[in-house]
Amino acid sequence: MADKKEIKDEKFEQLSEADQQALLEKYDIESNTRNVGGIFRWVIYFGLLAFSLFQLYTAIFGVFPAQIQRTIHLGFGLTFIFLLFPARRKARKDKIPFYDFILAILAIVIGSYWTINYERLVKSVGQLETMDFYIGLLAIVLVLEGARRAVGLPITIIAALFLAYAYYGQHMPDFLAHRGQDLESLSNLMFFSTDGILGTPISVSATFIFVFLLFGAFLVKTGVGQYFNDLAVALAGKLTGGPAKVAIFSSALQGTISGSSVANVVTSGSYTIPMMKKLGYKKEFAGAVEAAASTGGQLMPPIMGAAAFLMVEFIGRGVTYWEIAKAAAIPALLYFTGIWIMTHFEAKRLGLKGLTDEEMPNRKEVLMKIYLLIPILLIIVLMLTGVPVMHAALYGILASILVGMFNKDTRLGPLDIIDALVEGARTALGVVAATACAGIIVGVVVKTGLGLSLANSLVKLAGGSILLTLFLVMIASLILGMGAPTTANYVITSTIAAPAIITLLAPNTPNELVPLVVVMSAHFFVFYFGIIADITPPVALAAFAASGISGGDPIKTGVNSAKLAIAAFIIPYMIVFSPALLMIDVTVTQIIWVTFTAIMGMIAIGSGVIGYWYRKLMWFERLILIAAGLAMIYPESVSDITGMVVFGIMFVIQFIGNKKGKGPKLAAS
Repeated sequence: MADKKEIKDEKFEQLSEADQQALLEKYDIESNTRNVGGIFRWVIYFGLLAFSLFQLYTAIFGVFPAQIQRTIHLGFGLTFIFLLFPARRKARKDKIPFYDFILAILAIVIGSYWTINYERLVKSVGQLETMDFYIGLLAIVLVLEGARRAVGLPITIIAALFLAYAYYGQHMPDFLAHRGQDLESLSNLMFFSTDGILGTPISVSATFIFVFLLFGAFLVKTGVGQYFNDLAVALAGKLTGGPAKVAIFSSALQGTISGSSVANVVTSGSYTIPMMKKLGYKKEFAGAVEAAASTGGQLMPPIMGAAAFLMVEFIGRGVTYWEIAKAAAIPALLYFTGIWIMTHFEAKRLGLKGLTDEEMPNRKEVLMKIYLLIPILLIIVLMLTGVPVMHAALYGILASILVGMFNKDTRLGPLDIIDALVEGARTALGVVAATACAGIIVGVVVKTGLGLSLANSLVKLAGGSILLTLFLVMIASLILGMGAPTTANYVITSTIAAPAIITLLAPNTPNELVPLVVVMSAHFFVFYFGIIADITPPVALAAFAASGISGGDPIKTGVNSAKLAIAAFIIPYMIVFSPALLMIDVTVTQIIWVTFTAIMGMIAIGSGVIGYWYRKLMWFERLILIAAGLAMIYPESVSDITGMVVFGIMFVIQFIGNKKGKGPKLAAS
């Protein structure tokens, strides 16, 4: 089995494509698709191509009315989910059963219903005919089944529970009770309004997210994925514990073209984990480095995970995606800095060096291909100058095609361009299902007032304590993230938990008057914890995928990855208590100071967690350094100065002790 296989490749070659696919199918449900032949293979191929061409047409010439744009997007997504994703994970992958053809036809009906009946439905003002009623119910069922296949059972169960809550509202406990919604009301809400399935989540999927997924597919075709690995090795390979730092660097870059933690692990990890193992890192640590770094890819500007695009719409207030990406820059820097620091101390503890000259690529040749990064740099510049996000992505796609034509190793031809369009559409299927299902949840929350009820209950349960409220929200986000994808997790927590945080940070303030920095810090808090659920045991899919490459124990790999990503458990609290990290309404001096103290805090915590700095640390020294690190991270002048003083004293003790050869020594390893 691929997940039990221990990699022993002395030249750090990547896993075979078959092994990579086996890992993806095991840990990434979106990769568990059929591979049919014959005429149906071409029907699916050209159907996915049509999906991408439709999205490109609307991105270039303007979107259709909301209901038409979103239902066509939904219809395309559901149709190919039923054709590509089997009803059971272990079902045959070479044949499409008859009932999936029926479901695909019904999905086409759903996708075309608004287009055919647009004028009548707009004029009906919510008065449904009998056929409308049944079509609405059918849409709900198809979305739930599509999400189950393409995203997983947990999100389907959550959405079904929300629907049950909407229907049986009058039977709920007092603090959750509402008058209840009958089936006709639910049908109307979910498919004939823009508050349910056709709401904000799928709106973002049908516009911004899809075009950026296409951009990622074109980047892959240009060979930029392998170039990220080569560039990372060229820049970080010779540093202390080089391969681990290569993994961090490469995964941070890979995150710009992959919104999936598991896919990022398999793509980068098949190359970096064997390198780390050969150098001397333990299996579980090597897998943990890759899992932690790959998960952080969704936090890495300029192209973050799909949930970041949703954040633009959920925050509103005219906030642009560029403002979200800019606000995420320092937290992302701190996240990867934290992992870098701990892998450095682990390498020092084990006495590991970098790669030898023979193992290093030719730096000149690698740097000669730096032009492959032009599309990413172009998008950054365009968004910085105010170009709309969709147009920036379109220019990025065009730049990728032009760059691909000059790359002699992976020169793009017409067929490669078509393949990229097909692959982009295939990648979007899981996002379509997740956002449509998330729309069900949002619709229920908006219609029943559940968000306000739960937010008030959360504040009451925490006794009005902001710290305890944040802790409860963190636990809820991590639990949701064990089964729900980041997009759905963010949608749920941003509509239920984020308002509780905002209420405590800006009490008795009307929503429209709450400072933007408060709103953004609350949303970033839930966004972060939804993402790092991928490396938080007991269900840590990114860590489990990494263990499949390293041959290590999955749970131990998960524990190690959570330890390495300790920064990710601290940064969201920093964002709430020190919003200067988001670079909103602050001076340059404030940004520099809070970033400096945070990095110093990460160094102290990293050395304390690993147990090594200039020499091995005693247990009480570890505790002192962790405490000093937390003090520097906490945004108060007194705590910053106290932490810095303790940090300085410990540095002197460590440095002098190391020079004199004093202090505890490491056992031979």
